[in-house]
Amino acid sequence: MNKQFSFPLTDKEAVLLEPYKYITETPGKGVRALLIESFNHWLKVEDRVVKEVSSLVQSLHMSSLLIDDIEDNSLLRRGTPTAHTLYGVPQTINCANFVYFLSIEQCMRLGNHQATQVYIEELVRSHRGQGWDIYWRDNQICPTEDEYKSMVKDKTGGLFRMGLRVLQCFSENKTDYTLLIDNLALYYQIRDDYLNLVSGDYHNFKTFCEDITEGKYSYPVIRAMLNDPTDTRLKTILKQRTTSADIKQCALDYLKKTGALEQTKEVINQYREKILMQIEELGGNPLFYKIMEKLEQISI
Repeated sequence: MNKQFSFPLTDKEAVLLEPYKYITETPGKGVRALLIESFNHWLKVEDRVVKEVSSLVQSLHMSSLLIDDIEDNSLLRRGTPTAHTLYGVPQTINCANFVYFLSIEQCMRLGNHQATQVYIEELVRSHRGQGWDIYWRDNQICPTEDEYKSMVKDKTGGLFRMGLRVLQCFSENKTDYTLLIDNLALYYQIRDDYLNLVSGDYHNFKTFCEDITEGKYSYPVIRAMLNDPTDTRLKTILKQRTTSADIKQCALDYLKKTGALEQTKEVINQYREKILMQIEELGGNPLFYKIMEKLEQISI
């Protein structure tokens, strides 16, 4: 792992990165790495740079998960105990921040000032989006649908966009892929919001309706509150941060009753169709189709 970063770490110092090492032992879908490869189908950047950018984005993603789990008070990540429950909150926070800065140094090694600027810009956007998500949750404020979508473009789209934009710094292809990235971010996040509530696979790897326990204003919750603005039961349940399966089932039943889950499913399919149409308009991309297939391995 130390070879990934050029900053010299002794064997003794490597212990500082143990929470990061721990979380990388349970890898996810690899969507971000595949996304970078898929964009290179269009950008034609040399393999050495592609590998460095993929490593950079993956490091940032994994370290951000360490922080996310603390901010959400999550107990499980991909079916295993979260890092901060093993190593403690202080060490996990410091480790994640350490990797952020090691990744900046890794980006600077690419020798392209614009790439470093892009890295910082997208890191700022990611934290801005995460900040709004936390602010709404902790202050029991239901955002508008437009506010939610803007947050997702920053929070979820940040790392998607970072990989593309850093890679594009080394390419002659300056096509604007912003709309495709935005739609992918919205598809990815709204689908995740939906599956968190209804998927048995998600419940096995996390907990039953984890977003309800977290008090999160996810897309289905926002839709339900828009559909029935005078009913306060959902907001009351979210405020409790409950771990009761019965109460969470009550919230899930209400989401079904208001039509919010079905509406969310329709929106997911709409974004899927938009993405596929955009890929075709851009000339097609077999690797991008693989991303969509990978995301759809858990059906809705």
